[in-house]
Amino acid sequence: MSNAVLAVDLGKTRCRASLRAGGGEKDSAEGPGAPGLASADGVGAAVRAIEGVLGEIDGAATDFVLSVGAAGAASAPEARDELARRLAGMRRVAGVAVTSDAVTAHAGALGGTPGVVLAAGTGAVVTAVDGAGVFTRVDGWGPLLGDEGSGGWIGVEGLRAALRSHDGRGPDTALAVAAAERYGPLDALPRLFGQHENPALLAAEFAPAVAACAESDETAADIMGAAGHALARAVLAAIKTSGLPTPAPYAVTGGLIELGAALSTPLNRALAGVVEPRAARGRPIDGAALLGTDTTTALEPLITRIV
Repeated sequence: MSNAVLAVDLGKTRCRASLRAGGGEKDSAEGPGAPGLASADGVGAAVRAIEGVLGEIDGAATDFVLSVGAAGAASAPEARDELARRLAGMRRVAGVAVTSDAVTAHAGALGGTPGVVLAAGTGAVVTAVDGAGVFTRVDGWGPLLGDEGSGGWIGVEGLRAALRSHDGRGPDTALAVAAAERYGPLDALPRLFGQHENPALLAAEFAPAVAACAESDETAADIMGAAGHALARAVLAAIKTSGLPTPAPYAVTGGLIELGAALSTPLNRALAGVVEPRAARGRPIDGAALLGTDTTTALEPLITRIV
């Protein structure tokens, strides 16, 4: 097997790739993400996103292990297996490892040690690994059925509040003005979202505006508070289900942490005394790189591997 690893973090917003060899990063690239493996044409969209970033990697002409953490892989294992088979047929690919982006997020944040990890971006999922290596996953059910508290969820709730204000069904809110500035006339929102290939991503782009409005707008502040509590409920459920002793080692990863105090304050208050916060050791892409070559972690049963 090649000692080079091309790690890929395939989320719903972005697709990131990192070529690792000799203990360091040789090159990296970034491109658009994909809706998730559980969506219609999820595998095809994933392949196109991965091919896009691979084409930008300098040095990918050498053989490498392709290790991918993909959104939706946990809820669509058949699609995960199909993606692995399709990637294994690509030139220069000496081996393939495909798993959920939630699994690579846990591996990157805690390095395979016991604890709980909140991965929050366009979607949201919490994973826990106990001392025996038993893996627990909470939420990550996608934008229609779950991902509560995620960037997509915050964006949708903000847009719903904007439309209620627009209709007179709800209180006046700065979110209506912010939505019009971001997307154009509010009456055109159904068509805009209905025709977009990745509505969750489009909604998540409004999350920073909701967080900004929360500083002075009660409606926006309520949404951010609800998001923080939703994420906290998922973390608490993962700890309870996994049986991790409290305070449990806990790390957060993903772009949602960049929204600041409007989200972090209610989240941290709800978890006070139950978790032991730790800085994430690395990013999901670092977890993908680790799992590309290390077959001894407790996460191995969750990986489709073709050598």
